Formats: sequence, structure tokens, C-alpha cells
Amino acid sequence: MTETIIELIRHGEPVGGRRYRGHAIDDPLTEKGWRQMWNTVGDCHHWQQIISSPLSRCQAFATALGKRHNIDVTVEPRFSEVGFGEWEGLSHEIIKTDRIDEYHAFLRDPVNRRPKGAEALDSFIQRVVAAYDDTVQHHNGKRCLLVTHAGVIRAVVARTVCAAPVGLYRMKINNGGITRIRHTESGGILECLNGQMTEE
Repeated sequence: MTETIIELIRHGEPVGGRRYRGHAIDDPLTEKGWRQMWNTVGDCHHWQQIISSPLSRCQAFATALGKRHNIDVTVEPRFSEVGFGEWEGLSHEIIKTDRIDEYHAFLRDPVNRRPKGAEALDSFIQRVVAAYDDTVQHHNGKRCLLVTHAGVIRAVVARTVCAAPVGLYRMKINNGGITRIRHTESGGILECLNGQMTEE
């Protein structure tokens, strides 16, 4: 297998402040969110392919970056954020005050104590990993950028380092942060988490 590099960038700050956004909330980026994204990538354009979540907080930047550097952009629905059920659209502060017991139960066991109506974590991980594996296989030997969400990045990282799903929310993923995974014949290696883009 030829070496393949996948870089994942989390979308910048969305309109509406800190709240639970799964695949049912499609807030666009704020001006700060756009700056976070452009500041992270800088002048880098070393990708042969850009792949984006269909949600506007990802896709708008992916499209703009692709146009700027004449890089093909595709949309992969399986890279959408995990669904948060009845927590969708609620602020972190409301959850931590009005639903404190639910919140702590979720942090202790995010696999079995999901918000009501939320996407099952195992199912979410399966769809993300399937999309990721397809990406690595289809773009073998290339360098690709995935523009996506914190949950998606957590799922990919956890799979790469063989971490259990119960620990997914113990991983902080910054707005505009870069994660890099290098794939060789021996498998994927996590090289960077929450970094800036650098030319190699």
C-alpha cells in the first residue's frame, strides 16, 4: 500500500453560540469561524481531494477552499455529526443546569446513557468508520482533507488508536483544529491532534 495521508479539520465557530449541534442543526459559520478555518490552513493546498460533511458549517468552507486552489470537493453524508436527539439546539449551560443528572450520566457512560432520541453511538461510529475506510481505499497514495465535526474526528481517532467508545467525549477537538493520520502498510498512525497546518 502506498502511503496515504488524511487530514481532518473541525469546522470553525458556528452562529448560535455553544450548543449541541448534531446532524439536525445546520448553523452557518460566524465571521470568527471563517477566520479560524483560514488561519489554520494558511497557504497550504497540498491535497488532491477535499471531502466534506454536507452540513453548511463544513461544506461552505470546503467549497471555498476547493475553489481557491482548484481542488476537487466531494460531499460525504456519512461524515455528518452524531445526532443528539432532544438535546439538539440546547445550549451547554441549559443542559448543565436543567438536566444535570442526564448530563453527568452521559459523561459517565455516553454509550448507554444517550439523550432521548439520540443516534446510537455504536451506529454512529460504524457509519463514520465505514466512510473513512472507503476514503482511505479510494484515495490510496493521496493526501486528502476531511472537513467535518468533533464527533466524527473523535470516532476516527478512537478507531485509529484502538480506544473504547466510552472514552470518546474525553477528547477535546478544537474549532479549526487539524488532526493528521498517516496510513502505511502497517496501518494508521495518529500524527497530530488539534494542530495547525504545515507543509511537508
